[in-house]
Amino acid sequence: MTKIEFVLSLHQRLSALPSGDVKERLIFYSEMIEDRMEEGLSEEAAVASIGSVDVIAAQIIEEFHTAKLNAKQKKRLRAGEILLLVLGSPLWISLLVAAFAVVLSVYVSLWAIIISLWTVFGSLIGVALGGIVGGVIFAMGGNLLKGIALAGVAIACLGLSIFLYYSCKAATKGMAALTKKAALGIKNRFSRGEEAL
Repeated sequence: MTKIEFVLSLHQRLSALPSGDVKERLIFYSEMIEDRMEEGLSEEAAVASIGSVDVIAAQIIEEFHTAKLNAKQKKRLRAGEILLLVLGSPLWISLLVAAFAVVLSVYVSLWAIIISLWTVFGSLIGVALGGIVGGVIFAMGGNLLKGIALAGVAIACLGLSIFLYYSCKAATKGMAALTKKAALGIKNRFSRGEEAL
């Protein structure tokens, strides 16, 4: 049997296992055959020295199922651990609730700051529009200097609102990205937990 025939035959027998594990094993046995060929054996002799494909496939499948069973057994909680969790629950549940409350309050506070910035932006726009209208009214009413001063303040507020707009927009995008990242992290944490069960 050639190396290619051996690898293909082994691949066919391991098709029920996860592809990553199969690929790892195929690479391992392929390298083993190459090592024996480098030592001077012919390709057929190197393949024969490894053993029967059926025996190797059976060993790999057995190892896989044993490892999977051991992993499940390791994840089970013992009676003492369950007892500690139950007895310690008043402490760890209150700490968990407190930690959640702190994280939530920080998150809400950050959004409150962003909302406040948008409110200031809206106020600057309102002041600018009111100042321009008031400046025109003063100028037409005979108070030209007051009208020009009010229009100047309005233009300054308009300029500030332009700078604040870009700051608010960037802060909102950053907070939205942070929210999305946190939601994906929580989702991945729970999906990993379901896979473990």
